[in-house]
Amino acid sequence: MSVKVSDHVLQRLREWGVDHVFAYAGDGINGLLAAWGRAGNKPEFIQARHEEMAAFEAVGYAKFSGKVGVCAATSGPGAIHLLNGLYDAKLDHVPVVAIVGQTNRSAMGGSYQQEVDLLSLYKDVAADYCEMVTVPEQLPNVLDRAIRTAYAKRTVTAVIIPADVQELDYSAPTHAFKMVPSSLGLADYAPIPGDDDVRRAAEILNAGEKVAVLVGQGARGARNEVEQLADLLGAGVAKALLGKDVLSDELPYVTGSIGLLGTRPSYELMRDCDTLLVIGSSFPYTQFLPEFGQARAVQIDNDPFMIGLRYPFEVNLVGDAAGTLKRLLPQLQQKKRGAWRETVEKNTARWWEVMERRAAVDADPVNPEYVVHALDALLPENVMLSADSGSSANWYARHLRMRGSMRGSLSGTLATMGPGVPYAIGAKFAHPDRPALALVGDGAMQMNGMAELITAAKYWQQWQDPRLIVAVLNNQDLNQVTWEMRAMEGAPQFLPSQSLPDVRYAEFAQSVGLHGVRVEKPGEVLGAWQQALSADRPYVIDFRTDPAVPPIPPHATLDQIEAAASSVLHGDTDRAAMVKQGLKAKVQEMLPGKRHRGDPQEAEG
Repeated sequence: MSVKVSDHVLQRLREWGVDHVFAYAGDGINGLLAAWGRAGNKPEFIQARHEEMAAFEAVGYAKFSGKVGVCAATSGPGAIHLLNGLYDAKLDHVPVVAIVGQTNRSAMGGSYQQEVDLLSLYKDVAADYCEMVTVPEQLPNVLDRAIRTAYAKRTVTAVIIPADVQELDYSAPTHAFKMVPSSLGLADYAPIPGDDDVRRAAEILNAGEKVAVLVGQGARGARNEVEQLADLLGAGVAKALLGKDVLSDELPYVTGSIGLLGTRPSYELMRDCDTLLVIGSSFPYTQFLPEFGQARAVQIDNDPFMIGLRYPFEVNLVGDAAGTLKRLLPQLQQKKRGAWRETVEKNTARWWEVMERRAAVDADPVNPEYVVHALDALLPENVMLSADSGSSANWYARHLRMRGSMRGSLSGTLATMGPGVPYAIGAKFAHPDRPALALVGDGAMQMNGMAELITAAKYWQQWQDPRLIVAVLNNQDLNQVTWEMRAMEGAPQFLPSQSLPDVRYAEFAQSVGLHGVRVEKPGEVLGAWQQALSADRPYVIDFRTDPAVPPIPPHATLDQIEAAASSVLHGDTDRAAMVKQGLKAKVQEMLPGKRHRGDPQEAEG
């Protein structure tokens, strides 16, 4: 029996160690689907409910496994549907390969059904490598380069295979003119900076008295080195959201997340430092970094194209985080534990007390901060966490303390709605022996999370640890946008755009064979978490939460918060009136201690 191009594609994926392909069927990849049947479903075809979800699952798989994520879709609409998930991968620097079908070569240019110019469509999202296979001899080189480029540049690549090419007999490239042979494998490499640059960086860090460190996902493999550096320099360490799992939040000098969704001590760390070291992060919000001219700064990043961004760094070290820090550490001088480190630790300890007080504030019906705060102590130390975009990301960033081997991620740069549930599913295929938990809003759940519960129901029995928990913060509001309107536009909630119908998410989960419960009282929260964490299958918790609990930015003043609150007064609907009631009282409770007009929240609290 002859080997077809489609057979060779799957064989080559297996040779690269690809175990799963997240996909959705269509006639543009019928040749590949037939090959999957001949190959005994290896690599395993994971059927999502939608191509965008397949892409998100590939991203989640890549983020939690460290391996390339592979997704596949048919021509035309299938390829188009992949795009949002692929852009999520590109912007978060995650290796993902998309394999997409195309109409037959004989029909190209003829305005044929589902004919889309995929090379043009994918030109941006797969800018580093996007190629269409028109003859069998282009393989395996095209597929090898796509995978190798995705790994090497931590980006998205695409291979387009017309339907008729998939059906051709495979013919390997020969030792001939204009034939391109190929080989498997990706060599390990770790760039290291020059000696003079390392010495200059050490001089800057040694001279600093108030050292702040910001780590991102690029520092994940350098946990021990970052801890050593922080101890040597007496530094505080803040974390970009994509780097939330880089260091344990049990370390007293780890101030938590930074930015609009970040913590007060991280804001104070950057506000007051005189020296800044950024490791493996392209954190974009300059306003949360030290004032220009305030701090001398050094950056470490293994991507020369991402170096020197966001701040006027004096020294830019292009290199792997762990390897660079190992060269830097011997040149750093041990600083005495002083007032700076003590202040950082005091501010951090105070923050966790504030979080506990905020979680204890009464709400109608349930405070979302309490929901997430109550989860913190119950989390297994090997849990894989995902959060969706929206107010749920605020509570993920602020209330959940990373420790042990916990992992966590979200759509950090694209900040798209919808990846929370598919990320968790992708994580389960990466580590089927570990529990996964997705924290999502009701907007994201209605957008695509409910359908993807069907995917979980289809596959959960093959996971060694069946626990996949989806916690829905159901406040019947697109809450993050509502609060952004109030804070940035001074506008009340615009109900036609913001109000969401109440859906029985737990009952839907039960209808597809999963477990679930609806929680409408604070006293039910703890028991629901415990029940979900001990369940024998995926579990959905529908938390009815209060939309009037504000996701307060770490740098907000009382005046700004009250302005946002008072914007509700301009609404003339029953809903606006309901939200108004008790809102200012809630805010006052959430800002403990003395509060002076124009002073940052908790300045003395």
